[in-house]
Amino acid sequence: MSEIKINVINHSGNPLPEYATLGSSGMDIRAHLNEPVTLKPLERQLIPTGLFIALPEHYEIQIRPRSGLAFKQGITCLNTPGTIDSDYRGEIKVLLINLSSEDQTIHKGDRIAQLVVSKTERAQLNQVEILDETVRGVGGFGHTGVR
Repeated sequence: MSEIKINVINHSGNPLPEYATLGSSGMDIRAHLNEPVTLKPLERQLIPTGLFIALPEHYEIQIRPRSGLAFKQGITCLNTPGTIDSDYRGEIKVLLINLSSEDQTIHKGDRIAQLVVSKTERAQLNQVEILDETVRGVGGFGHTGVR
């Protein structure tokens, strides 16, 4: 397994994100709050992490929801996956929404999302008049049915 080194400034006082197991794809990131934040049903808010990251070129960070938080509390991330580009140097913030029917509170140090580091490629788009044929063709949403 290859590994890249990423420089991080941590203003949160929380531990740096880390992989929970050898098979984990994402690292949990935590809320950096001075006081708890309560999200009302369907309310969304940017939650700071206190993390600033310098990614190498040709990499991105994807911010993804935590499955336990979504299942147990109905809290998930909007704009998922959120992309952090290699040239961004601002604080990482997570856009959370409460999809439950009850108020949900986020506290300092709560694990609020996952951070996934991913390699990216640059593409050059080539405008053409006709695309090559495939078996699927133009079949889109739900065209193969349910069963």
